[in-house]
Amino acid sequence: MEIVDAGVVPPDRLRGFLVWAWHADYIVAHGERIRPADSPGFVALDADRIVGHVSYRIIDQACELTSIVAEPRGRGIGSILLEAVVDAARVAGCLRVWLTTTNDNIDALRFYQRRGLRLMALRPGAVDEWRRRLKPEIPAIGAYGIPMRDELDLELEIVR
Repeated sequence: MEIVDAGVVPPDRLRGFLVWAWHADYIVAHGERIRPADSPGFVALDADRIVGHVSYRIIDQACELTSIVAEPRGRGIGSILLEAVVDAARVAGCLRVWLTTTNDNIDALRFYQRRGLRLMALRPGAVDEWRRRLKPEIPAIGAYGIPMRDELDLELEIVR
């Protein structure tokens, strides 16, 4: 497996992978439509096949991890992509990396907390609002049959 800068992957190819993963080329978080293929990031390639992608943006001294997807799961792809973003944030002088996920995303909550991220915020009903206003295709029922309603922020303090 090879990790490359997302900018070297043809944009249409990257968008195709993201549409396959999320059924759209954008995500919604904290009231904003975000297009991961248009942001800085990294791509995991396995024999020239995209098996993972992570995007981020840096604002002041914080790095927001805006999206991450890795398939197949359980091979360490997500961990490597997360570490690439933490490294990029450290180089940029950021003090923290943070992200938003949904209340039903138990696997992500497990993944992030095992890697040192801590829960920092809860926005009850946020997903219900974004489903009404921004992305009606967000399912009402998420992973494990859990109603998808709320946003959660997690954060990792960057150690220098």
